[in-house]
Amino acid sequence: MEGSFEAGSRSAMARRFAAIRRHTLALTAPLSAEDACVQSMPDASPAKWHLAHTTWFFETFVLGETAAPFDPEFAYLFNSYYEALGPRQPRPQRGLLTRPPLARVHDYRAAIDARIAELLQTASPATLAKIAPMLELGLQHEQQHQELILSDLLHLFAQNPTAPVYAPAAPEAPRATKPLTWLAFPAAIAEIGVGETASFSFDNEGPRHRVALEPFKLASRLVTNGEYRAFIEAGGYARAEFWLSEGWNLVRQAEWSAPIYWRRQSNGSWASFGLGGLAPLDAAAPVTNVSFHEATAYAAWAGARLPTEAEWEVAATAKPDAFEQLFDSAWQWTRSAYAPYPRFRPAAGAVGEYNGKFMVNQLVLRGGSFATPADHTRPTYRNFFPADARWQFAGVRLAADL
Repeated sequence: MEGSFEAGSRSAMARRFAAIRRHTLALTAPLSAEDACVQSMPDASPAKWHLAHTTWFFETFVLGETAAPFDPEFAYLFNSYYEALGPRQPRPQRGLLTRPPLARVHDYRAAIDARIAELLQTASPATLAKIAPMLELGLQHEQQHQELILSDLLHLFAQNPTAPVYAPAAPEAPRATKPLTWLAFPAAIAEIGVGETASFSFDNEGPRHRVALEPFKLASRLVTNGEYRAFIEAGGYARAEFWLSEGWNLVRQAEWSAPIYWRRQSNGSWASFGLGGLAPLDAAAPVTNVSFHEATAYAAWAGARLPTEAEWEVAATAKPDAFEQLFDSAWQWTRSAYAPYPRFRPAAGAVGEYNGKFMVNQLVLRGGSFATPADHTRPTYRNFFPADARWQFAGVRLAADL
């Protein structure tokens, strides 16, 4: 078995590592050094920081103490939230890090990539087996940051009055190809969460456990821009009866009147700002970049509700071919609070801080977006954000009781 692991996995691990690391560089290739350094708000991070932090993760958790650190200061500059690993640059101040320059960060990536490549080539089969889980966690972590690079960049570019274009062929959410239908599901005692045979999962996806479901139905596709525009035109942002109290307070205090990247034009029509720049609103495309509060308000106006995460997972697992836009368009808000599953235990050590300590005051999103790497999605994935988050690629899939 040892020989089989070495022959089959050594080259596969190296190829996967190199491909994911290259993709991150490709995502940031259209950016100037100035683009890569700026932080548009406390919840977003500069692209340069993403490039460095994902590298720090491999240096810290995979290489560990096998070699001297590339730069001792980077442990402070590019640690994200791991308390067990010491103090760090405050998150709202990541955009102040004009030094190290972007070129130095690229040197850092190249150096750590070379060390990982050498490790994968020369390590014994036993060592490979030991580091493989942490290496895979690092790759899944980098894929999360690949999406964050784009969502954070879009928020940054949206602050620029010239409406800059990230790339001429920038990714965007695909339209649904079929009319909306409702798929019904009976009452059941169902199982959700990752099973023991999964090739990879984050710790928050398990343990697998039973849930009781009442009869429900789920929409076959996401809510479109055109449908959401009807909510606006019906006075949706001015009618308190559709909003949760916290959301209604935000509407009034922040003067929300439309999704964050919609722009009312001088002729009264709507445009939407995306990674491809400012364009007329595509009524058939799914609405994205809406908060949980906006999603729940729209659902109430439409005479429906948001699904629970258990309903979403059961439906997506039972009838994946009956739904559109499950994983490739927009993350879908659920009505479920982000909390631990029964019998959940965080991992030991610093890596145990990855998910568990954030299980408060956040909502679960399911699925994936157009910016999510295709091999990063799965039905059990639990994304999570606070209810007022609007800069993420989040949309709306309706549910209703039967």
